[in-house]
Amino acid sequence: MPAAALKPKPLPTQSTAQRSVLFDSPYEPVAKRPLPAGRPREWYVAHNRRLKAMRLAIALLDSGVHLPGEARDETIRGTAERIGMRPPSDTTCHMVRALMRYSR
Repeated sequence: MPAAALKPKPLPTQSTAQRSVLFDSPYEPVAKRPLPAGRPREWYVAHNRRLKAMRLAIALLDSGVHLPGEARDETIRGTAERIGMRPPSDTTCHMVRALMRYSR
């Protein structure tokens, strides 16, 4: 008998779709490492924008916003304020929705 068949099934977890999840406040970012030197400025701007979009997408998913259509600019900016982040630009808001769309 395979070992996988002997493992007990995990208990079902409570869905967060019907209720919002509280943030772990205050938000504390992970330790930063220096970026590699010698790249064009546009690379650094795009890199930091992607990191910010990922953090916002994760925060939105944790708060119960699971569809890109639910993540309007106001919702994304409110989430950024709640976790202590500067308000994102329209481009970053668009990127957050794209991340949520393509992760499905």
